[in-house]
Amino acid sequence: MRAKTKVVVASGKGGTGKSMLSASLSLLFSEVNEIVACDCDVDAPNLGLWLGVTDYDSKEVISVSEKASINQEKCIRCGRCLEACRFEAIEKVGESYVVNPLTCEGCGTCQLVCPADAIELKPAMNGEIRVKKTRWGFPLVSGQVYPGETGSGKIVQELRRRAEGFDYDLMILDAAAGIGCPVIASVTGCDFAVLVTEPTPSGFADLGRIFEIVNHFHIPFGVVINKWDINPEMSARIERWSGDHLLGKIHYDRLVIDSIVNLRPVITARSRVTDEIKAVFERLTALL
Repeated sequence: MRAKTKVVVASGKGGTGKSMLSASLSLLFSEVNEIVACDCDVDAPNLGLWLGVTDYDSKEVISVSEKASINQEKCIRCGRCLEACRFEAIEKVGESYVVNPLTCEGCGTCQLVCPADAIELKPAMNGEIRVKKTRWGFPLVSGQVYPGETGSGKIVQELRRRAEGFDYDLMILDAAAGIGCPVIASVTGCDFAVLVTEPTPSGFADLGRIFEIVNHFHIPFGVVINKWDINPEMSARIERWSGDHLLGKIHYDRLVIDSIVNLRPVITARSRVTDEIKAVFERLTALL
């Protein structure tokens, strides 16, 4: 493994067990490497729950975008800003024009068309970045987009910058589900991708979508089939598709649910799933 190796755990859809595997791999790698774990699902972060984290050592509010603000003293009530806003973020209230911050995208068009120079773009507080030194000895860097705010992809980029401030041999990034901006921000620059899927038609289809993303960035990858035994026939199809890229298969086990309910890492449970995850870890270690 070369210095500062980055491994992203991703899936084309939610609910495949991506965060469960990310937490387990973080614990296993931390026994032999200096690691930092990143929860890059900033819209719905839950990696901390799989690691038993309930609070954070520090929280930093960040801005990754701007929103328009109208100076009512300068405004001449011409209405050009309302006409130009394609997001319908400007409303007329009585004789005044005001910006709805929930729909403003900060594009700046209103500022360009305003003849009175009455509109200013101001930084928006989009979310926060949180850091926790876990009881397992490694830091967890997590992000959270505030309700109604946008810019999840940019928040992931800021999260990764904060994570680079730690000394590490291996960074594990738990990406969001799907193939959107936060996923692309998580995948870029990584050295290996662990693609987690489940044996369902949607799971298989979305595996193909996330494969296109990592293939576009020329990132080596491996596939993990979680809950493979709920549909052995579909699992066999995915296994044939994966070929030599198959990292392993994990059974469905109620103990996994018990672990997250009790904020206990799966890898500490007495389950055959534990041995299967360790087999994935060993295969991944050999590839890295």
